[in-house]
Amino acid sequence: MEDLLISRPGHMVMKRTLLLLIFLMWVPISVMERPGNASFSSSRPHVVNLGALFTLDSVIGRSARPAMVAAVNDVNSDSTVLPATKVNLVLRDTNCSGFLGTVEALQLMEQDVFAAIGPQSSGIAHTISHVANELHVPLLSFGATDPTLAALQYPYFVRTTQSDYFQMNAIADLVEYYGWREVIAIYVDDNYGRGGISGLGDALARKRAKISYKAPFPPGASKSAINDLLVEVNLMESRVYVVHVNPDSGLTIFSIAKSLGMMSSGYVWIATDWLPSLLDSSAAADPNTMNLLQGVIALRHHTPDNDLQKSFMSRLTSLKDKDSASFNSYALYAYDSVWLAARALDVYLKEGGKISFSNDPKLHDSSGSTLHLSSLRIFDGGQQFLQTILRMNFTGVSGQIQFGPDKNLVHPAYDVLNIGGSGSRRIGYWSNHSHLSIDSPEILYTRPPNSSTINQKLYSVIWPGETTAIPRGWVFPNNGKPLRIAVPNRVSYKEFVAKDNGPPGARGYCIDVFEAAINLLPYPVPHTYMLYGDGKRNPVYNNLVDAVSVDKFDAAVGDITIVTNRTKIVDFTQPYMESGLVVVAPVKELKSSPWSFLKPFTAPMWCVTGILFLFVGAVVWVLEHRINHEFRGPPSQQLMTILWFSFSTMFFSHRENTVGTLGRMVLIIWLFVVLIINSSYTASLTSILTVQQLTSRIEGIDTLISSSEPIGVQDGSFSWNYLIEELNIAESRLVKLKNQDEYYSALKKGPRGGGVAAIVDELPYIELFLSSTNCEFRTVGTEFTKSGWGFAFQRDSPLAVDLSTAILQLSENGDLQKIHNKWLTRNECSMQISEVDSAQLSLSSFWGLFLICGIACIVAIILFFCRILCQYRKFSPEAEEGDIEDIEPAIARPRCTIQIPSCKDLIDFVDRKEEEIKEIILRRKSSDRKQSASHSSDELSNSPS
Repeated sequence: MEDLLISRPGHMVMKRTLLLLIFLMWVPISVMERPGNASFSSSRPHVVNLGALFTLDSVIGRSARPAMVAAVNDVNSDSTVLPATKVNLVLRDTNCSGFLGTVEALQLMEQDVFAAIGPQSSGIAHTISHVANELHVPLLSFGATDPTLAALQYPYFVRTTQSDYFQMNAIADLVEYYGWREVIAIYVDDNYGRGGISGLGDALARKRAKISYKAPFPPGASKSAINDLLVEVNLMESRVYVVHVNPDSGLTIFSIAKSLGMMSSGYVWIATDWLPSLLDSSAAADPNTMNLLQGVIALRHHTPDNDLQKSFMSRLTSLKDKDSASFNSYALYAYDSVWLAARALDVYLKEGGKISFSNDPKLHDSSGSTLHLSSLRIFDGGQQFLQTILRMNFTGVSGQIQFGPDKNLVHPAYDVLNIGGSGSRRIGYWSNHSHLSIDSPEILYTRPPNSSTINQKLYSVIWPGETTAIPRGWVFPNNGKPLRIAVPNRVSYKEFVAKDNGPPGARGYCIDVFEAAINLLPYPVPHTYMLYGDGKRNPVYNNLVDAVSVDKFDAAVGDITIVTNRTKIVDFTQPYMESGLVVVAPVKELKSSPWSFLKPFTAPMWCVTGILFLFVGAVVWVLEHRINHEFRGPPSQQLMTILWFSFSTMFFSHRENTVGTLGRMVLIIWLFVVLIINSSYTASLTSILTVQQLTSRIEGIDTLISSSEPIGVQDGSFSWNYLIEELNIAESRLVKLKNQDEYYSALKKGPRGGGVAAIVDELPYIELFLSSTNCEFRTVGTEFTKSGWGFAFQRDSPLAVDLSTAILQLSENGDLQKIHNKWLTRNECSMQISEVDSAQLSLSSFWGLFLICGIACIVAIILFFCRILCQYRKFSPEAEEGDIEDIEPAIARPRCTIQIPSCKDLIDFVDRKEEEIKEIILRRKSSDRKQSASHSSDELSNSPS
């Protein structure tokens, strides 16, 4: 027992000595093997430190932490990645604090990490990115989605999730798809919120939409502050709200909105990916929570549903605890971020890279400082390692991990969800490839890109209030302020718009059209009319439109012409009346003339027509003379027949019938020509007898521009600027006219009497003016501008769109015409003047017909004489003078002998009837046959037997 007692202290001393020796030997070795030692580095270190920086107790952090731990375990157990090297995960909690997050990040960098996973906060990411730039340590953030972090200012910031840039483009496509034009953005006022909403504004601008109001609130805002904010936005016009907040505080907004009645029919709520992340983090849907979100549209990161993801999620389910009931998409991105760092490090080491750190001469501790800045060291291979990360390409649990030229993950995509009942349903997808679609992005990326709005498609949505009708997205603001409508206080043409002593304060055609359109809207629009102008002269309409654009008025209703310069500063409705500039000049009746009946045709036309009448009559006589007894007789009678037949065809009253084929052909063509000539003569004579003639040489806007005479313009009209700026007419030539009396007086006086040569004004005014003056004046030329009248509203006012639809409805159901007839009844006047000379018909209008008729006549004559010559060759005048027996010598002559006929013989032959000629030729042929038979019998009798 004593030996034992004596030996025990010696044994203890020996044991302590041995431990001391082992410790002294281990310290130098561990120091030499430390990865951060600048004096020694191994191409394959045994241990490397991987940092992780995020808020552990948050919706995203509770999902990301077990995923990252699982990823590190998988990397360390995989012999194909970083063999003989263990990855040590160093966690730091930012505690949802920008300041504490920065301090934790600096402490993390003291651990000589080769990369840092995080941070999840965009605000902390902005600060830590500067530290990463200095120490050359890449930041792989799975949660910082602020688009501005992709700036060149942060080269070592690598986003391993989708940027809010793409999410905001998806929301802009949703806004365009449903036809909305304005949204209200509700967001947390930090880097994350401001950056996302800024991207939303840019995306909406490309779709010709906008953020009508930005409603920010500070992080950690109280319920009363959020309540005041929602009460304020509820008084505004837009009913489309985009909520871009943190998942830990976002439900407060919907809870308050529910209590304010803002989750009812007519409202639209679009939530960014924070809402699906919050819902996916809960194992089971909370009925109270889901009751707050009925009808909300939300976007969720799209991750392909593959076997790798299913296996990983089943493993994570076994790791969940009371703080992590389930996992959202950020867990997948966190898991892939660890694998990205490990795979990139493996490639980096295989390419000869080394894990080594060196002191930064810029960082040193000041006297008495406890910050330990000197412990922050630069990763020597940081730049090379960063480039290795950016060129990695592999498939992870969240999909393809590959970076584009902008350092964003390729193939960004989102699921479009509609929350309803006890969960959510997917109504489609959004991808940067083909935008909104009901086909998955994996299918769409195999096809050519097609982002046309025609091909955008989503399934039906159940909106707040359990309605499937697409909300209008806009209502008249319920803030007790009526719409301020400016009305021109005119002194002329008061039929269109004028002051009214009784309510509503204005009257006229334009007012009735506006009131009728307002009554068709499905919501009330309280408004009040405010007269614009002093009532002594017409107001300047350009100034009226400017007053609307600078918010002095909400709208302007009246006879306001839609012109280019005005559409640049205000929005106009659909035109409710067509308009355009015309020229008005004095006219007088053309004096009657006893020779007016000759004016339809020009002199050459009359001469050629008369000659053609005689020519056709002669041709028909020639063709019918031999075969038609009506065209025979003494020469005087035949001449009268030709003249009578020629001119009687003008009235289709000719009594002579044509029996020959050629004659009938010529007559048919000639009667058609006569029909055209008669019709043209009648129309031209009617026009000439009713035409009115200008008292000046102004024939339209062209001659008015080229002249130097004064021009009348309505006071306040846009035509003043148009004539000066567009047509370059000198301002000294223009005379402002205030009312119809001045119009009448100026035109009556003319330029020599101190008046004007013509007036340029819009067609609706001119129609009323001409009617009131018993059509003493006329428009000359054509309408040289095309425009219309519309109601002016401030830019991007949804009321302009709704009223345009209402105006079209008024036009279709006939109410617009009824209002027109009520105010603008007038006497009809022939609005346009044609010149006398233009009513005359010249030879150029008919030469084609005359040519056809002449060719037909010539062809008929040629055929007729060819037929005559053939008959004449068979006919011999000597055959008629004696009996057939006495003409044997003639018969004995050779028949092939050609005799040149004399002119007298030929005329006599032509003058004979066709029947006589045929009879003579027939007798001659019979005689020839008899003589031939007698001669043959004599020869037979004289021949020897």
